[in-house]
Amino acid sequence: MATHSSASVARTGGNPVLRAVAALSTVAGWVSAAMIVAAVLITCQMIFVRFVLNGSTIWQTEAVVYLMIAATLIGLPYVQRLRGHVNVDLLPMVFKGRARWVLALVVQAASIAIIAVMTWYAYDYWHFAFSRGWTSDTVWAVRLWIPYLALPVGLALFLLQLIADFVAVLLKIDTPFGLEER
Repeated sequence: MATHSSASVARTGGNPVLRAVAALSTVAGWVSAAMIVAAVLITCQMIFVRFVLNGSTIWQTEAVVYLMIAATLIGLPYVQRLRGHVNVDLLPMVFKGRARWVLALVVQAASIAIIAVMTWYAYDYWHFAFSRGWTSDTVWAVRLWIPYLALPVGLALFLLQLIADFVAVLLKIDTPFGLEER
């Protein structure tokens, strides 16, 4: 019978490239957490300015929205490394041995292909905003290439972690879907 731990972390097996990707994903997780903390602090400051000082806020709401979106995107590789994404284990639990291994490679290859396409279009969108000098339609007038940079960076880091997971399963450093054979 297969067992699965919710505290499972993608294995690197001492492989220096896989370890470097894991370290990069961990740094992305910390950056994501810092963005969430910054968003909470800015929200608290905004509430204080609005309701205690009876003042207006110009940049706070927009900054919080951009920070939360960026935190979500930048945090993708860390969540993937921890296997924290929602998954359905029905087929992986049914299949055993080589069939489970092949299923894992097919699923990971499909995920890599989809995220690679998304990364390309995210970069294209970011570059378009950068080259056209887009700004937000608010008083703050943020240069949109700055918050949009989270799209290609977050997706590229996620793609890198997916590739590392694929290689780890391919080289049998990690088990398919984090499930152990019993």
